[in-house]
Parts: sequence; structure tokens; C-alpha cells
Amino acid sequence: MELPRTPSFRLDGRTALVFGASSGIGLGAAMALAEAGARVICAARGAERLNEAVAAIRHAGCDAEALVLDIADTAAVAEAIGGLDRLDVMVNSAGVARHGPALETTPEDFDAVAMVNWRAAHFAAQAAARKMIAGGNGGSIITISSQMAHVGGIDRAVYAASKHAVEGMTKSMAIEWGPKGVRVNTICPTFVRTPLTEPTFADPARVAWIEDKIKLGRVGEIEDIMGAVVFLASDASALVTGASLLVDGGWTAG
Repeated sequence: MELPRTPSFRLDGRTALVFGASSGIGLGAAMALAEAGARVICAARGAERLNEAVAAIRHAGCDAEALVLDIADTAAVAEAIGGLDRLDVMVNSAGVARHGPALETTPEDFDAVAMVNWRAAHFAAQAAARKMIAGGNGGSIITISSQMAHVGGIDRAVYAASKHAVEGMTKSMAIEWGPKGVRVNTICPTFVRTPLTEPTFADPARVAWIEDKIKLGRVGEIEDIMGAVVFLASDASALVTGASLLVDGGWTAG
């Protein structure tokens, strides 16, 4: 009897680009891909912290390099991606959060969140897909979305809207690019302890709300997201596209 074999989670010989790689989930994604054997290009706006992150990944024996790049600069992103020798995986973990009551939302806050979470995400995915299609080997595009892409939340009308937009964008891109071998998916974490979520965890009322919603009884850690990144980047998820991988501790279950 010929037994089926588990597809490989390894990424040896592949090149991955990670936005937001200097801290938080982005740094975790970069390390996860590097541990799986990929050459990882770590992109972020701030050079000092980015270089520290890359040095740490290299010290762990993995292949990483720094690319100082603002994902909101769509022309620069397209040029940088177009200039790569190859691209097999892109993870976009760049994000902006400006939380507050919907009655108090300013146009400036709305535009700032939409610019990075939606507009920049669209054009980064577009540039990545063009590179992958031109390379002829397809690839995997992963956007770090949020559980708030599937529910609403206190003081999160603008943030949730931007993440809902990412989910619709992802499904449409998956339909268009699937025949060309490019898979497009999102990872939707619950609240994870990162610099972006520090203000939320500093508010006891918000912490109580979070703890009540997460069925597994704890908030997320960066390590909780790393396996999901490797899964969606690798051949283990070869038939997965247009999907949202919820890593939310049961928040959206009800």
C-alpha cells in the first residue's frame, strides 16, 4: 500500500518578504519563516530597530536581511519588490490602530488607518503578485488581519472597517490570482501582546472585556501566530486560498 505523505512545512530555497518585521507579530513571522529555511527580507520604516531584529535572526543561525521601507509609499514598495531576484512568500504585518468612539472619529484618524491597513496592503499584495506571476512559480501572500475583521469591537469602528476591507480584498485577489498559482490568505489573531496593543492592555476595563471574550482563557502571544504563518507559506497549505485563519482563542465562536 502506498501511503499519503504529509506535505512539507519547510521553505528551503524560497525567498520571503515580511513587512513590519522589526517588532511584534512581524518579527515573529520573520523568525518563523527563517527557521523553516527561507531567506527572509525584513522590511520596516525604522532602520535602527530593524537592524537589531535582523542581527538577532542571524545570530540564531538563520538567513535574514534588512530593507528599510515604508509600506505606505506604494511607489517605493513596487520598485523594491520588482527589484528582487525572486519572491515566493510575502507577509504583511504592518498596521495602524487609532481607537476611539465612532462619534469622535476624525477624518485624519480614518485616513491614517485606511492608508496603511487597507490601501498599502492592497498595493503591496499587488506588487508581490506581479513578481510571483512573472517568476512563474506562484507564491503565497499573507496579510495579518484581525479577529475584528469578523466582528465589531468597542472603539474600533475604523480599525474593524479596515480589516473587513482586507478580508474582501483577499477573497477577490484569491479568485483572480489563483489560476496563476498565487495564493492569498489572512491570519486573524485575537489580542496579542505587542507594542501596538500596549494601550489596550493598560486599561483594566478593556482587559476584562478581552478575558471574557477569549474562550481559551488567555490573551495571545507572538508564538501563537508563528505556526500559522509557516503553514500558509508552505506546501502544507497548497489548496488554501481566499481563507481567513482565525487564531482568536474562540473569540468569534460566539
